[in-house]
Amino acid sequence: MAVRRVYLGLGTNLGDRQDNIARAVRQIEGKIGKVVSLSSLFITEPWGFVSENTFANAALCVETDMAASVILAACQDIERGMGRTSKSRGGIYHDRVIDIDILIIEGKSISTPALTVPHPLMHLRAFVIDPMAEIAPSLVHPPTGKTMLQLRDELHGLPHQHEV
Repeated sequence: MAVRRVYLGLGTNLGDRQDNIARAVRQIEGKIGKVVSLSSLFITEPWGFVSENTFANAALCVETDMAASVILAACQDIERGMGRTSKSRGGIYHDRVIDIDILIIEGKSISTPALTVPHPLMHLRAFVIDPMAEIAPSLVHPPTGKTMLQLRDELHGLPHQHEV
């Protein structure tokens, strides 16, 4: 299988958030492939639920030759290993030690009961698009045909700034 770029979104709002992200990145590098870019941490309010704990969010790009199903299993294994006991289901969200979402797999569109890629809500979430615009500003979001930078500007109500 060819090596392709996979973009993952990371989020945490429990414990040492910076350490949680760093631990997840190390494990992604060990279990999935070479991390070629990592965004800054973005501190955000919870989305879709109420919590006193703010989130630290980041996005990364990893190069891998793994199939999507294997990447998903590795992400879930990392989450469980870090103490995440259940995934959000049916729009019910909760605090979490770590959340790893597959956002985009270069050249792939997937729609199965277990996985939808590109992530179906990513373009609506600033906590995903802001870090993605930092590491891959010209990456096109396949369903919308817009770049991460364009999506970021739209989410924040800004006129689109052309890349230099």
